[in-house]
Amino acid sequence: MAYFYYPGCSLKGTGASYEKSLLAVFAALDIPMQELPDWNCCGATSYMSIDEKVALAMAARNLAIAEENGRDIIAPCSACYMVLRKTQKYIKEYAHIRESILTALKQAGLTYRGDSVRIRHPLDVLITDVGVDEIRKRVRRPLNGVRVFPYYGCLIVRPKNGFDHATYPTSMDVLLEALGCEVIDHPLKTKCCGGSLTGTLEEVGMRLVYILLKEAKKRGSHAIATVCPLCQFNLDAYQEKVQKMYSESFAIPVMYVTQLLGYALGAQHTHLGLEQHIIPVQEVFEMVR
Repeated sequence: MAYFYYPGCSLKGTGASYEKSLLAVFAALDIPMQELPDWNCCGATSYMSIDEKVALAMAARNLAIAEENGRDIIAPCSACYMVLRKTQKYIKEYAHIRESILTALKQAGLTYRGDSVRIRHPLDVLITDVGVDEIRKRVRRPLNGVRVFPYYGCLIVRPKNGFDHATYPTSMDVLLEALGCEVIDHPLKTKCCGGSLTGTLEEVGMRLVYILLKEAKKRGSHAIATVCPLCQFNLDAYQEKVQKMYSESFAIPVMYVTQLLGYALGAQHTHLGLEQHIIPVQEVFEMVR
């Protein structure tokens, strides 16, 4: 099955290493994927609070383009994934919203029926369509001995996404185990990382970052694995500031699960964006047994 890939804004900017490693993983697994043509910003989470109708129309334009071409959308960014699914749900369940959005799409020369395109997360595709057994068979460089702290964030599991548990997801855990990692079980899998609060209400945002870093450190994590560009940025970029605020040292690499997957599947280092993180990640691979 071929898919459309919806990068959203972040994977073309601060989340560039996510895009690199995702494309490398899907190439290694022979999954045909094409970037959604003429895509636009989904409106993300903040614009929804400013003008919900316009934000929903922006997101719906991407759904209409995908539907016109008859392919499911893979949305790696947690905010994009949530917004696209929310838009699809609102169009289906609320007649006045549907009418408003369809009118806006018509003015742009687009139509949308809403019954054929699925919004998929990479974890869903890897677990459901490819399968853990197939991924395990393709591992070329096992990550034996690497203790990984899987962190899902609060967006991809809410509302219920159909492929994982809303409060105790395990899809990333299963994939990491297939790579040979020692997966660290913990109760903060879906706890908020602070989101945009790190730049608006700094004290609150930093406290949330600190809670996650402290839990990962306490459990002896060699790395944190995530699937959200904002989660990755907060946990990676603010370790030094959190260290000063709470007088506790942190130096935990924060990686996308696709980077670990790509390495294990044999992708070249230059195709995984490993050099783009603030906390160096190379030591994670040097500890492989």
